Amino acid sequence: MVPVIALVGRPNVGKSTLFNRLTKTRDAIVADIAGLTRDRKYGEARWQGRTYIVVDTGGISGDEEGIDMKMAEQSLQAIEEADAVLFMVDSRAGMTAGDQMIAEHLRTRNKRCFLIANKVDAVDPDIARAEFSPMGLGDAVTIAAAHGRGVNSMLEQVLGAFPKDEEEEFIVDADEDGEQASGENVVEKRIPGPDEKAGIKIAIIGRPNVGKSTLVNRMLGEERVIVYDQAGTTRDSIYIPFERNEEKYTLIDTAGVRRRGKIFEAVEKFSVVKTLQAIQDANVVIFVMDAREGVVEHDLNLLGFVLETGRALVIALNKWDGMEASERDYVKTELERRLMFANFADIHFISALHGTGVGHLYKSVQQAFASAVTRWPTSRLTKILEDAVQEHQPPLINGRRIKLRYAHLGGANPPLLVIHGNQVDAVPRAYTRYLENTYRRVLKLVGTPIRIEYKSGENPYADKKNTLTERQVNKKRRLMSHHKKSEKKRKDKRR
Repeated sequence: MVPVIALVGRPNVGKSTLFNRLTKTRDAIVADIAGLTRDRKYGEARWQGRTYIVVDTGGISGDEEGIDMKMAEQSLQAIEEADAVLFMVDSRAGMTAGDQMIAEHLRTRNKRCFLIANKVDAVDPDIARAEFSPMGLGDAVTIAAAHGRGVNSMLEQVLGAFPKDEEEEFIVDADEDGEQASGENVVEKRIPGPDEKAGIKIAIIGRPNVGKSTLVNRMLGEERVIVYDQAGTTRDSIYIPFERNEEKYTLIDTAGVRRRGKIFEAVEKFSVVKTLQAIQDANVVIFVMDAREGVVEHDLNLLGFVLETGRALVIALNKWDGMEASERDYVKTELERRLMFANFADIHFISALHGTGVGHLYKSVQQAFASAVTRWPTSRLTKILEDAVQEHQPPLINGRRIKLRYAHLGGANPPLLVIHGNQVDAVPRAYTRYLENTYRRVLKLVGTPIRIEYKSGENPYADKKNTLTERQVNKKRRLMSHHKKSEKKRKDKRR
């Protein structure tokens, strides 16, 4: 089993900084603001042949109220599921009552705990160790997470007791019978990667306070992320791998995205960037809207970004329960009118709070993912193109008919269809939409946008045109020269 290492401590002691240092990423948002991290954030890391999981948590102060209480619950849950706990303290601030409260809790849980004194770049390490020795958790390990000082020594103490990763054998450069051409098998060692077969990545996006985190918890069947009646509760993108009916998924809970004119805090700007990155990283996007507010302008802007990135799409209208029949009819009419550009996506009317309709999202997600990544042979795509052209031919351009000859697949997720022909630069947008709808209908594509790219056939004699004319000119000159010589000889004979 891969060991789980939890980072806990008071707010602003450097947990997210150490998380990024260990995972060698910038996944956790870091700023000089207390209480920035709220949900549990998991990351995979490796050190000297050992793979382990790091859990970043929100700060615990001991006097939590409101949303801070939810953050503390997430941190305490991380302690329970961890194999080892790194209890981080601030060397500059010294020992506080909050540190003593956390230490007391860790002693009662009987967990493998390591006291980590961070920010010793401006403090004598010996003084830091002496400062925190009364906590009864052994000698503090002094580090400076921002600069990497002492991190390797810390990992040696923390991971030294855990075994190295198991290696598995596999054959490389082998033929169909499992043997090389030389007749000998070459056996190499490999470490199975933690991201292999991660499954479908599903990003849950939408405006603030539409119920994204509630939907995530409902799909997981547990209180995995913080849910609070306050816009902007989620600040970071939280990746949560899980299995359902023997199928692997990764849910990505994201921060709500407001209009640019309403974003003033630097932290919210970072949150929006993380959300946009999560959209690009996902295979399928579940776009959550508030049914009681209907389709607002900013929803259309976010949907436009999803389509630009080419992600497969499923639309979920949350808070559908409790609405009157007339209100529901009005919302459905607005959806049909304003979401014409995304009519390929399945729409679900759900209640994340009560679970109504949530289970049906998985079928649409699987269909959208399959449509986005399936590949088709050139012969199949060309036959569909020929039938579409025969049914409805392209228009005339300057008296000449646009000719579309064949099609092939240029990429997947989203499907990219490359169509070759003549005068393709003049193909109208309306005819391109006709081809998109034809391919979507025949191939039974659901939930994914289709991109069509045209390429014109090159004239093989285009570069030889001038050369051919020059040859003709030279030949004509030789004929004229020969004619002049012959004429001169005839004149001489007459004389």
